Amino acid sequence: MANTKEIQKRINSIQDTMKITKAMYMMSSMKLRKAKQKLEDTEPYFFGLQEQIRSILYHFPQMQHLYFDNRISDLQEEVKSKGYIVITSDKGMAGAYNHNVIKEAKRLCDETEDYTIFAIGENGRHFFKSQKYNVKEDFRFSANNPSVHRARVIAENIVQLYKEEKIDEIYIVYTKMTHGIKEEVEVAQLLPLKTASFVKAEMIEEAKKGLSDNTLEELDSANDYFLIYPSPKKVLENLVYNYVTGFIYGALVEGSASEENARMMAMQSATDNAEAMLRELSIEYNRVRQAAITQEITEVIGGAKALRNKKAKKKKQLTRVKQV
Repeated sequence: MANTKEIQKRINSIQDTMKITKAMYMMSSMKLRKAKQKLEDTEPYFFGLQEQIRSILYHFPQMQHLYFDNRISDLQEEVKSKGYIVITSDKGMAGAYNHNVIKEAKRLCDETEDYTIFAIGENGRHFFKSQKYNVKEDFRFSANNPSVHRARVIAENIVQLYKEEKIDEIYIVYTKMTHGIKEEVEVAQLLPLKTASFVKAEMIEEAKKGLSDNTLEELDSANDYFLIYPSPKKVLENLVYNYVTGFIYGALVEGSASEENARMMAMQSATDNAEAMLRELSIEYNRVRQAAITQEITEVIGGAKALRNKKAKKKKQLTRVKQV
């Protein structure tokens, strides 16, 4: 059994650790509120982009575009290569946050023959490089403090590779917060975009029927005539680029919020465990201290008793001497 000094040393160590976990909990809580506020501030712009894309696709249903799944037939070949943008954290102590994202990204890569990983965050980069996965070396971005500028730079790199047909499909793997504090790993296809995600298939068919003759008089009479400068394809290209940028930024913010939420829960769990350990150590300390006090009292009583016995024995000896 440990003595009181050793137990007191462990208690002091746990109390110091609790100060750190509580401080990290407060910092993560503040960062989580900021991340949620960023997401709320950008949602109206993102939804506005979706509405504009939806409107163009609906009023020009026969238009084929490189960024959508209705691209021209010579590009509709079998998917050869895929790109996975994997968002993890730069730091640890975030529970299972990194593990869940890495597990899902690893599964996707194992199911794909030709792939490229675009790792955002040092945890994911180190893992995939150590496991000899195909990680793009010159793609290095931090997951901390997401910004629109960073999302725009990432989008430029990704879209350029897609336009050059070096990658046929691009997916993003990130963590999304649902139902307040619950986290789920999301896999979303960035490019090519799915037309059905913006406009329902039956709406597109109805629009095609309405524009079968494609005459200006019919369009004017139906109030469906749109004047788009310089062209619908050019405008849609810019909208899609901004949409991809906004989606990446939203995924970065969602990942940051999920990371801080996971770290909050991990720090709260660590604090609770530390408090439980302190209660047990406090009981053990009191037990050991009480045992030490009891031992000291027993020793004092035993010493006093031995001293009395010694005096009594000496007194008897003196009495015998006098009698002789």
